[in-house]
Amino acid sequence: MNAERLRRPLFASGVLIGLMAEQLVLFAVPLILFQETRKVSTLGLAFALEWLPAMLAYPFAGLMADRDGGRRLFLRANGARAAILGCVALICLTTPSWSTGALMTNGAVLAALMALVRMSTEKMVPQMATGTDLPKTQALVQNMELLAMALGPGLAMVAVLVLAKVWLLGLAATMFALAGASWWILPRKKAAPAVTSVRANLAELRLGWSLLTGNKPVILLASLNFAINLAFATALSANAAVVTGVFKAPESSFALLTMCVGITGLVNLLLTPLLLKKFDVRLLGTVGFVLLSGSLLLLGLAPSFMVYAPAYVVALVGVAYFNIFNRTQRVKVIPREHLGKVMGPFFLLGVVSYPIGGLLVAGVGAAAPQRLVTVLAVLLGIFGAVVLPLTIRSFRRTLAARESVPVMADV
Repeated sequence: MNAERLRRPLFASGVLIGLMAEQLVLFAVPLILFQETRKVSTLGLAFALEWLPAMLAYPFAGLMADRDGGRRLFLRANGARAAILGCVALICLTTPSWSTGALMTNGAVLAALMALVRMSTEKMVPQMATGTDLPKTQALVQNMELLAMALGPGLAMVAVLVLAKVWLLGLAATMFALAGASWWILPRKKAAPAVTSVRANLAELRLGWSLLTGNKPVILLASLNFAINLAFATALSANAAVVTGVFKAPESSFALLTMCVGITGLVNLLLTPLLLKKFDVRLLGTVGFVLLSGSLLLLGLAPSFMVYAPAYVVALVGVAYFNIFNRTQRVKVIPREHLGKVMGPFFLLGVVSYPIGGLLVAGVGAAAPQRLVTVLAVLLGIFGAVVLPLTIRSFRRTLAARESVPVMADV
């Protein structure tokens, strides 16, 4: 009984600690790279290279999550992240001339492993909650992401006072190990027999793609996610350079900016259950999209850090509200036994925008990254004004059709 009560807190703790470790890496790596090269294009290129392996990893991560239920995959992926990041920190400390190459390679490997972590979390949520508890659990995962944005940079700001930025990588490695350990007692699913045939694996991948492309509301949602991620990828990949380069703000401002997002997430964590009781999840998604697209436009037009910072915070809060709609609706229309197979390609379509955004920053946006963000924000607003209503309507029709199908009694 005690184990049952501990499952939800341990589930949330594993997600939170892993995300906090990611925030430490996101704080340290861009600053180290920018300080060594002083080039915005380097950040854009690193961002692009980081996400290319993740694109390839997501479909296979979905298959792996379907086979083991998510828990074992989460443990193994976080253990691997801890080991690899610890090795990279050691390289940076002992051979500084290798730091840039090691950090770029590390980013690519961690992004691929992050695909495994995301898919294992996606697979575990329906095992942890059903019915009316499902939106609350999806909101919990989303708010853990925002909470990590407060605690991760806050921890980084404190730790960097006594540790060099490279040592933050070692701290992050320890936290990845703790994140995996937090899921140790969660529900275990007996692993499915390993599929060793290349033909069988390809057949499962094709099944995932066919289920995705044949699911109209989910494919519409995937296209919307692609557009959102492309606009955000440009803003995120150039963020360190804009804050510390364009606006000449100190490094502490870079961490404080992300920390403010997380503090807002703490407030959001308290408000979300109340909002879900009073407002339909589709309304939250619409409000979130309006907030994020409008704030992205303001990010591109911001003349100073005092304008840029609040816009950045509001943009990510908008993402949080949109993702509650995003996460909740998609799992309702995907067969649970094929959830990983479908979500792998779904995530791939979303993250393919990240390397594109990084390459845009490295190329046309290197001289004026804010101008690039402005253009993409305008295009996102136009695209979303057309596709978001279609997506909401498609989900409504699909769910209504499923509810109207009579359930046959067992004979």
